[in-house]
Amino acid sequence: MGETGLNGLTGRTPEGTGPREVSRTFGRDTVRIAEARGFAAEYLAETQRDRDRPLPPGATGTVQLVVSELVTNAVKYGAGPVELVLARTGDLLSVTVRDGGSTLPVPRPADPGRVGQHGLEIVAALCQDVDIRREPTGKRVTARIALGGPAA
Repeated sequence: MGETGLNGLTGRTPEGTGPREVSRTFGRDTVRIAEARGFAAEYLAETQRDRDRPLPPGATGTVQLVVSELVTNAVKYGAGPVELVLARTGDLLSVTVRDGGSTLPVPRPADPGRVGQHGLEIVAALCQDVDIRREPTGKRVTARIALGGPAA
């Protein structure tokens, strides 16, 4: 089938005027996770300016952690350049990472004794849903984060 969903949600975004989308492509050998995290923080700050309330405490840190995990996984296990796409609709932020690798990540059951490889577990715990899809040129992982509070 080539598709995996986490947290059992459909991944539909709320109706509205649509997200403002930005993207950045990183070279596989030159990507700096701090740069990807900074890009996400700047985007959140910019899209928050026209809102009547601040982001909940920790929202930016949550987004940065999700970006870190997804970009790191793309660099470690993918191929080719890594594209980071951010799109916000209301209080829902979609974080999409694409790479040219053909192997889809497989969610593992929680295992506190396992050292490392907890990235997707962390992302799934922090996000409303996670969608993993094969594309003609690789794969795409999209995590949706509810910015108004904890994951649903």
